[in-house]
Parts: sequence; structure tokens; C-alpha cells
Amino acid sequence: MNVLEEAIIFATNAHSGQMRKLAGTPYILHPLEVAAIISTITNDLEIMAAGVLHDTIEDCGADPREIKQRFGARVSALVQSETEDRLSDRPPADTWQERKEESLLMLRHTKDRGVKILWLGDKLSNIRSFYREYKKYGDGVWQGLHQKDPKMQAWYYKTIAEYLKELSDTAAYAEYIQLVNAIFGEGV
Repeated sequence: MNVLEEAIIFATNAHSGQMRKLAGTPYILHPLEVAAIISTITNDLEIMAAGVLHDTIEDCGADPREIKQRFGARVSALVQSETEDRLSDRPPADTWQERKEESLLMLRHTKDRGVKILWLGDKLSNIRSFYREYKKYGDGVWQGLHQKDPKMQAWYYKTIAEYLKELSDTAAYAEYIQLVNAIFGEGV
């Protein structure tokens, strides 16, 4: 069994019973979509595996040491690049901007193309979901999120686009820009 197949099994078990906030679909579909997006950019199984595992620490409480032991240092480092400090002593809505600023700082300074590919896979999957729900509910879509201000959401997703420009030659990046502009208006 290769690292991607093992990651799929691990993530499926870790996300068992979880549902996506907006769509109400089984959560595992999101990390699988992330890996599928990554596969349109690279055939690197470790980056795809990290795509499948990217929310297991943050959302499932998986032990980072187990990720490293089972999947190796590179996969672990990629997963960690997508793992936010939950700042669990405060409500998520109160820490949203702080968490996003910390994550963006890491993305801005990374030289690791694999990290950028992983981020693009995750954020494209998220923005696809937002777009579908935005078409149904308009600005009401933001009410189900920790950050309800669409201007702050726009800031976050447009800043990601800026930091991922290195991937502008990919279809995934073009789709990401198209959807960000469709939701938040031109300007990326």
C-alpha cells in the first residue's frame, strides 16, 4: 500500500461521522477533493497524502507525532503547514483573524512549492463549496461561519491568491481566481 492509500484510510477513520459545515456532506469528501485537485498539479504522492490528512490534526485531534511516524517527515511538515493553532482558550469567532494572519504569514514566507500546492488544493475546495452555497443563499452563507463579515473573508481569500501566484500557470489557480472574483468581486 502506498502513502496516499494509507492516508485515505487514516483520514477516513479520523473524520468518521463528521459533516461539512456549509454543505452538510460527509467531511471526508473535502480532503479527498483536496487530493484530487493536487493531482492536477503534481503526481507527488506525499503532497496528495498531505492533502488527505491536512485537517486530521486540527479537526480530529490526531497526534502530529503519529502523522510523522506513519507518513514521514515531509508529509508531516506539509500537514503542519495547514494546521492552525486553534487558540482553544477563546471562541473560534474571536480568534479567526489572529489565526488567519498567522497562517498567511507562514504561507507568505514559505519557499516550499509543496506547501503552496497543498494550500491551493485546500482553498480551491473551500471556495468551490462557498460558491455553491453563495449561489443558494447569497450573503446569508457567511452566517454559518466563524467569520461572518464577507469583507474579512474576501481579504483572506484574496491574500491567499496573492501568495500563491507562483502557481498561476495551473488550471487550479485559474479556477480559484475565477471563484474568488465571482463571490467577492473583481480585484484578484
